[in-house]
Amino acid sequence: MSLLIPLYVHPAEDPGSWHRLITAADRTYGVVINPANGPGGAPDPAFVAAAGALRTAGARLLGYVDTDYGTRSPAEVAEDALLHREWYGTDGSFLDRVSSAATELPAYRTLVRDLRRRGSRSVVLNPGVHPAPGYARLADLVVTFEGSWSTYVSAFSRPDWTLRHPPERICHLVYGVPEALAPLAVRTAHERGAAVSGPVTGEPPNPWARLTPLLTGAER
Repeated sequence: MSLLIPLYVHPAEDPGSWHRLITAADRTYGVVINPANGPGGAPDPAFVAAAGALRTAGARLLGYVDTDYGTRSPAEVAEDALLHREWYGTDGSFLDRVSSAATELPAYRTLVRDLRRRGSRSVVLNPGVHPAPGYARLADLVVTFEGSWSTYVSAFSRPDWTLRHPPERICHLVYGVPEALAPLAVRTAHERGAAVSGPVTGEPPNPWARLTPLLTGAER
């Protein structure tokens, strides 16, 4: 399995999930580090420790950065990415709330190039929907679906341009997945052209506060 793990819960609040994630780091594509909807105002010791353990276990760490659909300034985005790298040793950036519009593509192209020049070795874009085709050429991974399991099974459609891109560069993040169906969610993502996925059982407002059930047996 190649799992993208946004685990948006503090390590002190749910140390068990973080420990299981660390022990299963080799089963992940990457782990999104998100102390405070971004790096926060100062290093968080609990996240520093968790990030260090994940690095030692071989995980790729991605710092969470909100782009607010292109309305945040590139300087603010770059500063968040830099702080993640300095404080938590991240390898790259997980850019959230990315625009899907073709009109914003040039700005995101410039942004991604700048982040790479500044040291982001991996860049993940999360528009959460299928964006204009050019976005897939900018990043190492693009999240083309983020939504509920019910929507995923009943209303998902795949544009033809995705057939021209390697599945390893496409990700689907699905929440509200019944625990017993988590393996099916991974298989469904593969069938729909996404080699990377992240099924969780949680629900809004923060479905990512729970670790995917695919890793909850990592200690056994």
